[in-house]
Amino acid sequence: MPILQSRNSISISLNGQYITCSILIFFCLIANLAGQDSIQKVEALEGDGIYSLLRRYDLNPGKHYQDFVALNREILTENNQLYVGNMYQIPYPSTTEEKVKVEVVEKAEHSIFGKNYSTVESTSTRLKNTVYYLISGHGGPDPGAIDNFGGKIIAEDEYAYDVTLRLARELLSHAAEVYIIIQDKNDGIRDVRILDSDTDEVVYPDKEIPLNQLKRLKQRVKTVNGLYLKNKGKYQRLIVTHVDGRSKGTNIDVFFYHHHKSKNGKRLSENIHRTFEKKYRKFQPNRKYTGTFTDRSSLYLVKNTLPAMTYIEIGNIRNKKDQRRILDSDNRQALAKWISEGILIDFETRED
Repeated sequence: MPILQSRNSISISLNGQYITCSILIFFCLIANLAGQDSIQKVEALEGDGIYSLLRRYDLNPGKHYQDFVALNREILTENNQLYVGNMYQIPYPSTTEEKVKVEVVEKAEHSIFGKNYSTVESTSTRLKNTVYYLISGHGGPDPGAIDNFGGKIIAEDEYAYDVTLRLARELLSHAAEVYIIIQDKNDGIRDVRILDSDTDEVVYPDKEIPLNQLKRLKQRVKTVNGLYLKNKGKYQRLIVTHVDGRSKGTNIDVFFYHHHKSKNGKRLSENIHRTFEKKYRKFQPNRKYTGTFTDRSSLYLVKNTLPAMTYIEIGNIRNKKDQRRILDSDNRQALAKWISEGILIDFETRED
């Protein structure tokens, strides 16, 4: 079954104190607090536009865009763009539509992430009503690209899967509905350098992965496309994660593929790519980011899957410099975090 956000508890922050309460009490509190001012100041984050900022606070951009511009005209650019770090006023409906922002802390348990990561806390509802399909490369009888590190075999499928699980967890924390297409139900997220390789991965929900490569690819396409049709009408995207296996001397940055006829797929790839550019400038200012986003419509998954998608190569498993990025669990977490930030920007800056 799909991995979904569940609602096990609600905590409301009032004057710095957290109060856990029932749904009935929660709504009573909202009713009592409805007299607050109709104007609130919020900070513009990196990647924000007016549309994404309004959506974050549950406001309809089509209805409130002009009000926002009128309130903040003096601190917008000539083209009504936001300045990162500036505080902007957002117009709350002042009649019966009025909303109160309370901090909701929700938790859900997902055993697929392993013992240490099974609890997922909600951090926002920024991806509410979205569906993401995540495919990690290879798996089952196919380990993908391999190399020898310290006398042990390291395999592409294990590292792509670990990053994919971490990405799934990030998306779930923002209220997305997530389908993990390749699953290893006894691995979970692992904070070690050497990820032991096995062959017990399955395709959602519990299908054995065939040995034949074309059959494997067709199986994944059929699974994703079936889910896509089932969820027709919803906002849906596909993220495919691989680790490259070029010659040992080839050091690569994270790069992205998309289908040349998919405007949304290109946009998704570009937004994640742009996020990586910004992160490199911040954390590695002396090193230029050389990753690209390009058309690769000839790849079977890119060509045949229905959702708009991006196909990500996170490094070269045979290159010593790239191995530092891939083998370190903190780096794998950073990769997942940066990808998720690009996904958030892509969703919140979409044009309706």
